Amino acid sequence: MTPKPLYNARDQTPAYQLRYTWCGWPSHDSFEELPAGIWDSLTSDWEGDGLRRLERTAHGDHILLTFSTTPAVSPVLLAKKTKGRLQHAFGEAGFPSVQFSRKLAVRSVGDNTTRAVHHYIDSQVETAGFVDSSFAEILSQFTTTDDSVDLSQPSESNSGRYWYNLHLVLVTEGRYRLVDESALRILHEGVPKIAAKKGFRVAAVSVMPDHLNVALRGSIEQSPEEIALACQNNLAFMVNRGPIWRPGYYVGTFGEYDMDAIRHLVRAQSASPVTQGHGGRR
Repeated sequence: MTPKPLYNARDQTPAYQLRYTWCGWPSHDSFEELPAGIWDSLTSDWEGDGLRRLERTAHGDHILLTFSTTPAVSPVLLAKKTKGRLQHAFGEAGFPSVQFSRKLAVRSVGDNTTRAVHHYIDSQVETAGFVDSSFAEILSQFTTTDDSVDLSQPSESNSGRYWYNLHLVLVTEGRYRLVDESALRILHEGVPKIAAKKGFRVAAVSVMPDHLNVALRGSIEQSPEEIALACQNNLAFMVNRGPIWRPGYYVGTFGEYDMDAIRHLVRAQSASPVTQGHGGRR
């Protein structure tokens, strides 16, 4: 009998910063120019899908868009909603012959690069400044990196290429400190076990007494919310202590390029004026 989940989406109060670029190309010839009013309608429709358009650049040979999303949106869903609504918009604008190439590119981006996230996770024990050096030494064995997971490489699918990198942080309820080595080891060994079961890859993990950091390449069909809940529930069951995590999490995207690089690219391509977000966690 499958245990009842301790954590579910409706009980969560997550913090998140999830941003992606989407790039599409025409199957032949070139894209026609969409009127400003069509772009406004698209932006409104995407909001209803959980996608907030941040920047865009549209040329005859490609369309590049940047979105922020909610944790419930997977890269595959983002790709589907973006391409589908654009295709419909071209038809409404009187360009029904415009077709997209089957190839596309979705890339996770953020304020931090892959290098910065790796450094942050690797330095957890050092920056904590534990007075007890022996405890710090014990903890250091639970911060590891898997060099076989290259987050600069995309996941390939029939529809295109996806770079889907997430930084996930879980915090213990009430900042309760897990200090026994056996529990810390269970958590450390549990993360890659969950990853193998759920189809994502772990590049780095750090288990601290009151929180957990993971850098991972997600399965493109799974949303950040699904991945976070899988880790919360499975790790809690593994240590057999009930709901040890705060009913929330932090999850953020990152990649080889940060948001400043994306904005520079948009400006360099003489894009339409940048459309800023509305504030909030997205």
